[in-house]
Amino acid sequence: MQPQRNYEAIVVGCGGIGSAAAYHLAKRAGRNVLAIEQFALGHERGSSQDHSRIIRRSYHDPIYTALAGPTYQVWRRVEEESGIPLVLQTGGLDLEMAGTTGPKSLSNCAVSMTEQGVPFEALDAGELMARWPQFRLPEGARGLYQSQSGLVDAKKANAVHVALARRHGATILDRCSVRGIRSVGDGVEVETDQGTFAAGQVVVAAGAWSNALLGHLGLRWPLTVTQEQVTYFATPHIAEFVPERFPVWIWRAAQGFYGFPVYSEVATKAGQDVGGDEVTADSRTFEPNPRSHARLMAFLEAHLPRFVGPELLTKTCLYTMPPDRHFVIDRVPGHPRIAIAVDAGHAFKFASLIGLILSQIALDGQSEYPIAPFRADRPALTDPTFRPIFRNEAVLSR
Repeated sequence: MQPQRNYEAIVVGCGGIGSAAAYHLAKRAGRNVLAIEQFALGHERGSSQDHSRIIRRSYHDPIYTALAGPTYQVWRRVEEESGIPLVLQTGGLDLEMAGTTGPKSLSNCAVSMTEQGVPFEALDAGELMARWPQFRLPEGARGLYQSQSGLVDAKKANAVHVALARRHGATILDRCSVRGIRSVGDGVEVETDQGTFAAGQVVVAAGAWSNALLGHLGLRWPLTVTQEQVTYFATPHIAEFVPERFPVWIWRAAQGFYGFPVYSEVATKAGQDVGGDEVTADSRTFEPNPRSHARLMAFLEAHLPRFVGPELLTKTCLYTMPPDRHFVIDRVPGHPRIAIAVDAGHAFKFASLIGLILSQIALDGQSEYPIAPFRADRPALTDPTFRPIFRNEAVLSR
């Protein structure tokens, strides 16, 4: 059956954010929604594959703390509609050395959570190791524990969004490349391998391919794409790292690391945040980076020795980051009928909420949520002298 050619809304990209946008749009516009994905659904070339992403309320930046509460609510509604559990609460630890300063310090996390009424516990190294003896922490380490943290099953979530979008009438076209996007009068045309489609509104959620699509609109943003990786360890000590006994965790430092309890695979999982090399969507490989792996192993062997074991597998993914590592959630400048989201390498926990926000921008012209800091005309995207800060001062992700 051939798809129709005119829609109320078209979504370009059907990964974490795109599939969510398709679902939320279809809840309101039904069969007048088309989502287009250049690869097979569930592919592993982008940012949204794999089983787990950290979800948390422990942000040092109040922008994200404010969005975290609604994020949990939206995920809960998706779970209720689908009947599929997507969020697993494990509790979460943010760790650093005492005396750490800067925008991402735990002091700022504590202030942000306190201001927004998010409960947490502050613990020193001794208290941390008494509760979680799996850790070997140096004197002077400290942490914040937030009980609502946990993980979102990314692979399931994407599939659920797609299934629900179809249930509400949306058409999903995969293995269909977009060759052009252009504003035409009071609408937008999207040229693809399967012909040209027209819509009143278009949502772009293309991750590492964002600039390729923006190029059709005469724009190019200073986005950095890196190839990142996580490693699963078949630890023989699995009972110590089940979700009931071990939380998700983040080590906040110039070289930041993060990890998960045993989930989906019979293995623990960890990675370095922004530890990979700069690539493009076309030049990336699927080969593990030995330098990133060595840094991760040194950290784990020093601080979580029983977490490691035979390496089950290492998976790669892509981060797509503006220079300030904040999201982009806005209309494309000069193109009022085209909305866009850029994930900044830490968006999956917010994916369903961002999809909802994009649907509101497209259908209502604005969103009820606080997204002003994610404007597309901010200096990080428009000022060529803006200094990138994503490697050492970024919001830690996953």
